[in-house]
Amino acid sequence: MTRVRSGVMPAVALTTVVAAFSGAPSAVATPSVGVEAVTISEATVDGVEYITREITIAPGGSTGWHYHDGQVFGVIQDGTLTHDTANCTVDGIYPPGAPISEASGPDHVHIGRNLGPVPLVMVVVYIQPPGTPLSEDAPDPGCGFA
Repeated sequence: MTRVRSGVMPAVALTTVVAAFSGAPSAVATPSVGVEAVTISEATVDGVEYITREITIAPGGSTGWHYHDGQVFGVIQDGTLTHDTANCTVDGIYPPGAPISEASGPDHVHIGRNLGPVPLVMVVVYIQPPGTPLSEDAPDPGCGFA
């Protein structure tokens, strides 16, 4: 269930923001594990949708394999994000305060994992056409972890 929290988000978090997941599960998708998301704000301006979410991933949890049709920017607040690409390599380890952005489209399947001992908390901004899913589920590309 998505909870909407009112309030103003600091400009710094909006300018340096991270990706995550969403979307309906499919038969071949790898589901997220230990993920909670809270929608902070939503707005449509000049035909572009802006959604800001706080995403928490429990220790040992992951977003599941996915990609984004729109732009995604974020910042890590707590914990450490391990980001893997579909070629089964880590393409980034992001500690607290680190910004992250993710490439768009089905050629950029990835997974975000929390391999640390504390919850991972990210603030993420999605910039996309109205009505599109925040992410598209994808099958495990053969990496052996989800």
